[in-house]
Amino acid sequence: MSNNNKFSLNALLIPSAALLIVLTVACTKPATPRVKRMPANQEYSGFLKDYSKLVPNSDLDGAVKTYVNTDAQKNLHKYVAVIVDPVEVYLASNTDEAKLPEKTRAAAANYFRAALIHAVSDAFPAVDEPGPLVLRLRTAIIGVDVGGTVAAADRPLDADEAVDTAANIGKVAVEAELVDSVTGEVVAAAVDREPLGNGAEIAAGNITRHEKSLAARQAFDEWASRLRTFLDRAHELKGDDVRRADESYRPYGSQPEMK
Repeated sequence: MSNNNKFSLNALLIPSAALLIVLTVACTKPATPRVKRMPANQEYSGFLKDYSKLVPNSDLDGAVKTYVNTDAQKNLHKYVAVIVDPVEVYLASNTDEAKLPEKTRAAAANYFRAALIHAVSDAFPAVDEPGPLVLRLRTAIIGVDVGGTVAAADRPLDADEAVDTAANIGKVAVEAELVDSVTGEVVAAAVDREPLGNGAEIAAGNITRHEKSLAARQAFDEWASRLRTFLDRAHELKGDDVRRADESYRPYGSQPEMK
């Protein structure tokens, strides 16, 4: 990630105690991430419903493209909660799946889902059931590849967390969309392709405390924060919407003026 991003990585890192709470919530319904493969020679995975309306977003640093449904943008204000779906994983097109332990793929998906819940929960509390006031956040990590051999000295002491081969996320991108949980209508979408470079590997079945996976944790935290920033900007009222909101505002318990 670029060091010139508006977001400080130190500010983005999830405090360990808070993360453990979020991970507990995120893992209430354990799920093995669905593993698919990137189509050869394609920019996108096919995960999103529509890529044709994505445009570069000048409000966000890095290689980010976004889309906000113009009809749904003002309606974004009506939503009060979000379902954060299990994160899907797309391997690089030529990756040998047998060389990527399932536990590392699950670690990536579960950590990123926890980071997403942490990032959006104060604006939209995470819930499990769809409803007319509930969004659904769908996300995918695309381009996961085989990393290097994990040296014995770098393996966790817990044998259940140890892996022989790391997962390389140095060229990974994130695709995400917010849809109405009842109608399935796309409210907003984003693709973040900011490259991470060397060193971004997942080298354990649990990356929460694993030092070797620090760069990966930082990446997932920042992706989640950038998605939250995009959501906040898309959620802002502008122009006539601000005036209408001001005119319609009534303190709780007050009655509208009689004309």
